[in-house]
Amino acid sequence: MPETYRGTYETVIEKGGQMALLDPVPLLAIMAQATKHLGLGVTISTTFLSPYHLARVLATLDIISKGRIAWNVVTSTNNIAARNFGFDQLPSRNERYDRGDEVLEACGKLWDSFAPDALVMDKESGTFADASKVKRADYNGKWIKTSGPLSVPHSPQGHPVIMQAGASARGREFAARWAEVIFTLQHTKADMKVFYKEMKEAVVAASRPPEHCAILTSVDPIIGETESIAREKQDYINSLVDPELGLALMSYHVGTDLSRFPKDEPIGNIEVEQGARGALNVIMQGTKAHGLTLAQAAQRFATSEMCPQVVGTPEQVADQLQDYFEGGCDGFILTPTVSPGTFEAFSRSVVPILQRRGLMRKSYEHATLRENLRANSGVSS
Repeated sequence: MPETYRGTYETVIEKGGQMALLDPVPLLAIMAQATKHLGLGVTISTTFLSPYHLARVLATLDIISKGRIAWNVVTSTNNIAARNFGFDQLPSRNERYDRGDEVLEACGKLWDSFAPDALVMDKESGTFADASKVKRADYNGKWIKTSGPLSVPHSPQGHPVIMQAGASARGREFAARWAEVIFTLQHTKADMKVFYKEMKEAVVAASRPPEHCAILTSVDPIIGETESIAREKQDYINSLVDPELGLALMSYHVGTDLSRFPKDEPIGNIEVEQGARGALNVIMQGTKAHGLTLAQAAQRFATSEMCPQVVGTPEQVADQLQDYFEGGCDGFILTPTVSPGTFEAFSRSVVPILQRRGLMRKSYEHATLRENLRANSGVSS
């Protein structure tokens, strides 16, 4: 529970801040039964859980969903989370990512425990599985050790699609090695193009095909029947932001109690000792052109975490997304100001326009999330 701000979680609870009220793993199992094509992603940290546990849970979900699971890999950024899992504090950022590398290496070996054709299921011969096609992991790293074999057979994808959102230099290095989906927050098309170019080059440098890593940028679509209606809606929605809650959420994201700093302090003067340096860099990137104070930046952060608001008629929103898409990204993460209203309005009014332009699929060619991600590029994967 976020309690970086003033050393308490009261502000976040009282004002309805970001709180994950239900565990996502059982929710995804239910969602897998209610859907046929949607990819289902879950955020789990590599810092607190063992590779065997992670590999078993994710492989099980991938089997239940028939190959539609993604793992958003995080290393955690706050000592509050560490204490929940029995640690006094987090390891250093680099150590967390080094451990994360080993966790993914170990999970890979565990997922490979069962060959795809290891299950025989032959009733007549009484053979359930071919034991020669099941092997141990026997992974021994600096921080991680696991024996295996995994008790879950080979899943439809082999392993879940790996998602990542690291913004620091070490986070980008980690993403270049592992991520099949990178989601990012960039404030202008110029920023998007720079990030896109740098990350694709990093993926190639990590000996991976650039098309095997989709880069999705966050946008907040606000749609109206006319542009003036959309702008009026934007002004009203943004006026509802609570500045203190903004400070509390921003404190949690950067891992520093921002109540220690004067609210009229320029955001560029803020120095953090712990937490997600990449998160602060993203915030500063979005405020540098405006010279915002800490209070102003918090207000802006609380508005869809500072992701660009794409405002206008359905045609205008589609035009802006197409402009971003052509050279700036492989797709988008919709960050809603109103949920589920933003998704419904976007699906009903903008999606048909994108489909008519050939920018978004009308059907799914494949069964698994990975296959669909690689089949074609569209505004939304």
